Amino acid sequence: MLQVTALPLSELRERTSEKWREYPSDVLPLFVAETDFPLAPTVKAALQRAVDLGDTGYIASRTPLPAAFAGFAERRYGWSPDPARMRTTADVSMGIVELLRRVVQPGERVVVTPPVYPPFYDLVAEAGAEVLRVPLRDTGTGWELDLDGIRSAFEDGATAMLLCNPHNPTGTVHDRDTLVALAELADEFGASVVSDEIHAPLAQPGTGFTPFLDAGEAAQRVGYAVVSASKAFNLAGLKCALMVTADDATTAVVRGLPVEVEWRTGQFGLLAATAAFSPESDAWLDGLLRTLDENRVLLEDLLATHIPGARYRIPAAGYLAWIDLTALGWGDNPARRILTEAKVALHYGPAFGDEGRGYVRLNFGTSPEILTEAVTRIAALVDR
Repeated sequence: MLQVTALPLSELRERTSEKWREYPSDVLPLFVAETDFPLAPTVKAALQRAVDLGDTGYIASRTPLPAAFAGFAERRYGWSPDPARMRTTADVSMGIVELLRRVVQPGERVVVTPPVYPPFYDLVAEAGAEVLRVPLRDTGTGWELDLDGIRSAFEDGATAMLLCNPHNPTGTVHDRDTLVALAELADEFGASVVSDEIHAPLAQPGTGFTPFLDAGEAAQRVGYAVVSASKAFNLAGLKCALMVTADDATTAVVRGLPVEVEWRTGQFGLLAATAAFSPESDAWLDGLLRTLDENRVLLEDLLATHIPGARYRIPAAGYLAWIDLTALGWGDNPARRILTEAKVALHYGPAFGDEGRGYVRLNFGTSPEILTEAVTRIAALVDR
């Protein structure tokens, strides 16, 4: 059984990415969605070979990535997307914007479901549209899409929805029945659904993750998925994502995008993603999921022991914890105090929407030692 272990802090501080350069060295950075693990051996080998060959030019007009992703989707999700219905771009955010620009008109409204990944608000605006908020429903044990609210939004004229599947920051894996119902709603009102599935490879085994385009015939008609290996394999800086469709009309939309949308794909990103989605990377990904499973449970234990006022639900996917600190009385944005006084950087809850007031988002894609130290530092504020 492969064990995926985070690098020691001394090595991590040699990295020059956002996570390790935004704050001084006395701060533990658990804010941005980068992980602390070494590259998967297959990915490292692919990048090393490219360096050795000087394979650093433009991406080719035909690449093995679509077929690699199709194989990955079949093995991991039981879904068989058509490689001929895929096209690459630089990253998931760019794919979202380019798709929204073609499925909504300027000034039309796009449904988002807060608390949600903060750039969603900006991406809708960049596409010339307006955000229509339909918050997730808190069931008492988790979160779910508010299908009645989404129906009302479509009745009120919204022409598209930006879906987060799995959901960031809650780690919710939307069940198949919910996605089928959402697709049928969109189909009924002639709306489009753009599904951000960047966290999909990180759905824990047994959660029943369903790709949106695999949620029935209506989903195929109304849906676009944007996928990437970047979150699971820590490849964000290499710039590569795939736009995926499952219907002739939606495929025509993607094929009609300017060639520059595809040419913005990074060559290293494409090579790394192809390696990440290969069968040879499955054992590493399984090992990563086991490590994240251990960390998400460890975080629950640490919070219960040291910060009993915190409310945390173990996420079904990803390495991001959505933690309610309202009971501590640290205001709408407790991450500010935690950063200043505990020297732990967490993502600001209110950035995800009004529903994030009193919350923080914590990245547990790290070592147990760093996770324990971070919670211990925050707990010291409670003890004061």
